[in-house]
Order: sequence, then structure tokens, then C-alpha cells
Amino acid sequence: MKSAIVVLFLLLITGACTKEDIPSDTPACIKEKIEQMKKDAVTNPPREVWQYTFNNQTVYYIPPMCCDVFSELYDAQCNLICHPDGGITGMGDGKCPDFFEKRKNEKLIWRDDRK
Repeated sequence: MKSAIVVLFLLLITGACTKEDIPSDTPACIKEKIEQMKKDAVTNPPREVWQYTFNNQTVYYIPPMCCDVFSELYDAQCNLICHPDGGITGMGDGKCPDFFEKRKNEKLIWRDDRK
């Protein structure tokens, strides 16, 4: 009986480590972007996807993966809204300069935990 409990416990721990943590209500197109990032090379800093409310809509922010690379801000249909930061100046493309001041309801959707 003890060994059965230990085996069950180990299975639960192992399953928790590999569980897909992307919220089920995340749009399919955002999940596709995450799946693509999982196939890409590991970056430093790790790739992330954040959900916010911005201008009364749910948006998805993907921070820049390196210096001089634009971040990306998408709506729920994966239409690119703007590049809030990054690029040569670090100030993005200028199309949504108030994103960082007006964003609300921050929620981490996914972070690449590969090493």
C-alpha cells in the first residue's frame, strides 16, 4: 500500500512538472504563437506572453527577446496593434506610447522555462 501511494505521488509530481499551464480561454492564435516560440531556440531573457486590458480590450504583450528587437502587442484575434517598446531607440514604433501607463489586469499567460 505504501509503495502504491509513493508511486501515485511521484506520478502526480511528474505530471505537474509537464502540465500545460496556458489558460484554456487563451485565443488559439496566441497559443499558436506560443507553440512556435517553444520550437525556436531558447533566449535570454526567456520568452513570455502577458495578457492585459488596454483601451477596453484584452491584449497580449510579447516582450522583446533581445536588444533592438521590437516587442509585440496583439488583440485577441492576433492583429498586431503596435510595438510598445524595443527597437533601436527602445521606445517601440510610437503607435501606442501610452500602453505602459494605461495597461491593467496584468496576467502572465506563458513563460519559456527551458534552460
